[in-house]
Amino acid sequence: MIENSTDQFFKSKVLGHPSGLFVLFFTEMWERFSFYGMRALLVLFLTTSILGGGWEWPREHAMSLFGSYVGLVYLSTMLGGYFADKIIGYRYAVLVGALLMTLGHGSMAIETPWSIYLGLALLVFGNGFFKPNMTSIISEMYQHRPEKKDGAYTIFYMGVNAGAFFGILLCGYLGEKVGWSLGFGLAGIFMFFGLVQFWLSQNIFGNIGLKPNKADENSIEALDKDKRNPFAPWQLVVIALCVILGVVWIINEPATLISDGSFNMLAFLGENGNNIAILTALVLFVILLIYRLTQYSKITQEKLIAVSFFAFLTIFFWAIFEQSPGTLTIFARDYTDRVLDGTSGTIFKVVNACMTIIPLAIITWVLYLLFKQTFKKYAIANIVLAFSFVIVWGVAIWMLNDQFSDENPEVPASWFSTLNSLFIITLAPLFSKWWESKYNPSANMKYGIGMFLLALGMACVAFGAGGIEPGAQTASVSMIWLILVYLFHTMGELCISPVGLSYVSKLVPARMIAFMFGVWYLAVAIGMKGAGKFGENIDKIANENGVSYFFWMLTIVSVAVGVIAIVFQPVIKKLMHGVR
Repeated sequence: MIENSTDQFFKSKVLGHPSGLFVLFFTEMWERFSFYGMRALLVLFLTTSILGGGWEWPREHAMSLFGSYVGLVYLSTMLGGYFADKIIGYRYAVLVGALLMTLGHGSMAIETPWSIYLGLALLVFGNGFFKPNMTSIISEMYQHRPEKKDGAYTIFYMGVNAGAFFGILLCGYLGEKVGWSLGFGLAGIFMFFGLVQFWLSQNIFGNIGLKPNKADENSIEALDKDKRNPFAPWQLVVIALCVILGVVWIINEPATLISDGSFNMLAFLGENGNNIAILTALVLFVILLIYRLTQYSKITQEKLIAVSFFAFLTIFFWAIFEQSPGTLTIFARDYTDRVLDGTSGTIFKVVNACMTIIPLAIITWVLYLLFKQTFKKYAIANIVLAFSFVIVWGVAIWMLNDQFSDENPEVPASWFSTLNSLFIITLAPLFSKWWESKYNPSANMKYGIGMFLLALGMACVAFGAGGIEPGAQTASVSMIWLILVYLFHTMGELCISPVGLSYVSKLVPARMIAFMFGVWYLAVAIGMKGAGKFGENIDKIANENGVSYFFWMLTIVSVAVGVIAIVFQPVIKKLMHGVR
């Protein structure tokens, strides 16, 4: 038995999985708390009036900056994956990322122009180091139990969404109702807790994620039974050119828009400089990817083609799904009736209390199960984790008390985004059981189902917005349409997002795991920026054809991508060589 075999980690189990998975669960939970808590506030803060403490930006400018920020967050995972693979190892990459994000949230809490931009930059690099390497640690923990990977990633995804739920709920409430700085600052506090907890518990992972060495590379290469293909100098030049063009474009595009053209790093390329830069980068990247695929053995090559196909579909999924913190949140604020009185107000208070207390109680129970397994060895880490939960319980109870004292509560615009996380916490165990059963659909079918559910969600909000006249700045649409959007979108996400990560870990050779997770997040980055580009056009489309038309367009795109996923099933199944 090799030192880091699965058997070693399954000696201490929580809910049938290694205790180490739940250390990652809680670390990722606090990181997602901070990330989603801040993200829920960003577009609202930028577009809120100066009297309301915001910057009073046009929606187009806010969506452009938002798209570039989330795009850079996922693009930076390429850098983080490389450093982890080649230089510092997964563990130190996670710690560096957590530290940078803690500083980033602290900077945003200062709430001046320079501190907001500095904070966003720190968050970009911090996420780059943190995100791909958490999933890489899970991949190594389950190296000899591939049949458990889908379930593990789904449980891990519950941790992601537990953090997102409480981050949006609590940071969103503080930001909208009390002050933006408090919302941004609370995000940083819990990122710090995640950093400390991971640092104190890291020995639970054995030798996983330590600094890479030559012996490890040789053993991984032998495991792969595939030749190594180092990047030639010309390939490194192409990569560098793609990265430079891509990063310059993603920063310059919103900067040019927001400054009305006075700041433009690509002015020398003419009026269409931004388009020329990004199209050149994409063409060069596709050429390099095709060439690299030809250099591997036939089976590895075909598996990598399958991963690339799923990555391509993922771009469209995230470009539409990520309307949540942008256009859907704006729709909630400006076009949805959020003021409740009488019986409806009382029902909301009770429902919101249950939504807050029940998931928090469940996660606290999971924390208790982890305590029973790990307290003797990692007492201080457990105490830090417990203290963070005491603070969350305190803030949650204060929020609920504040809401119950209001006779006619107004639902915060950011509150609807919590529904995605709540539905995932509720539905993830059911989907995990589905994936482990004999009725487990094929990869393509999962993607097809996911895209159709995404289309159904967009059709709901499109139908609900049908009565809004072109050019209308406000409306009072029922909240039920947004609730249905998040229900269907959540089910679609469960079909695609955690399953996609699992297929990367199964199809990609072991020595390429972190790098290919980086490539996967590159596809997500393109999708995120695509979400921002879609969002930039909502006002133009709404003024000409009505806001409903915008959401019907996204519905049609979702259906088309779902059909493509299912039609290509026979081809992709052959390329996957039996991997399910």
